[in-house]
Amino acid sequence: MTVTSTGSKVSAHPPMRRLPRGTMWATLALSALLSAGFFTLLMFSGSTSDFNIVGTVIVAAVIYVALSFVMSRLVEGRRRSSDRLATGLVTSAFVVALLPLISLVWTAVSNGLNRFDAEFFNSSMRNVVGAGGGGLHAIIGTLEITAAATVISVPIGIMTAVYLVEYGRGRLSRMITTLVDVMTGIPSIVAGLFAFALFALFFGPGIRFGIGGAVALSVLMIPVVVRSTEEMLKIVPNELREASLALGVPKWATVVKVVLPTAIGGIITGVMIAISRIIGETAPLLIIAGMSTSMNYNLFSDRMATLPVFVYTQYSNQGADTQAYLDRAWAGALVLIVIVMVLNILARILSKVLAPKGSR
Repeated sequence: MTVTSTGSKVSAHPPMRRLPRGTMWATLALSALLSAGFFTLLMFSGSTSDFNIVGTVIVAAVIYVALSFVMSRLVEGRRRSSDRLATGLVTSAFVVALLPLISLVWTAVSNGLNRFDAEFFNSSMRNVVGAGGGGLHAIIGTLEITAAATVISVPIGIMTAVYLVEYGRGRLSRMITTLVDVMTGIPSIVAGLFAFALFALFFGPGIRFGIGGAVALSVLMIPVVVRSTEEMLKIVPNELREASLALGVPKWATVVKVVLPTAIGGIITGVMIAISRIIGETAPLLIIAGMSTSMNYNLFSDRMATLPVFVYTQYSNQGADTQAYLDRAWAGALVLIVIVMVLNILARILSKVLAPKGSR
């Protein structure tokens, strides 16, 4: 207890102790060195043939969390050490979750660059049985089928979400919600079988064409668009709707002029997520779109190649020159990753351009 100039008594608390600045970075560096040294010893002892980068990162994260917690507990106390432990665990989980993504991208880039050349982008696989050839026919097929699926799915998905949020009440709304939930969990091959059975009723068994693949992919895409759009519409403030209605604006005009423009950024992001969900599907396209080694620009006639099916066939039907087929498969996978990345960048740009001025 201390006494102030006015005579009042105030309890004196000792200053809170903190670890010196830079201690956590030094701890992280030490953890990385210890982990790298451990796996280096394993490599030289013959236990492993190569240096394990993933294992090094995971072990380094464990060592870092343990060391930071112990040092913080000894110096800063229980409360601060618990906070550092939680922060370390969350950060380590984030880093570990990124490892598969980084590994996938690195593997696709390192293997796909062997055939990421001009020939791959300006030639098809027609009459090619060994080295050479390209994936232009598969790239065109992927873009056309995905675009057709988007044209089918986006209007249906957005209008369904608008109905559920703005108009839906009662049994019909609950039935649609349940149906959307069920469609979200449909296996992709079931969507392909549905499209094949649907078109076989009109054109006979054995039908294969691109529009059938677009319909199959739209079955997978619609529930994603509905769910993402529904969530975006729900977070639009009700005050905006009430202000519009108070000015005498009809309900439909309020939805079109106020609600949808306010949520357009999130809607576009949801559409891009849905496209990313379907653009790599293989099973439904194998069933209804088939595979072709030649160019086909017509969605409504004959088989049409797509990048996922192209990658699958190049890997599963390897010829005498095995490496040529593997190089083409990795190049196709890399092109698919690049397409998804470009679409996501365009979605971010569009969401910023089309968003209301007050939300930028």
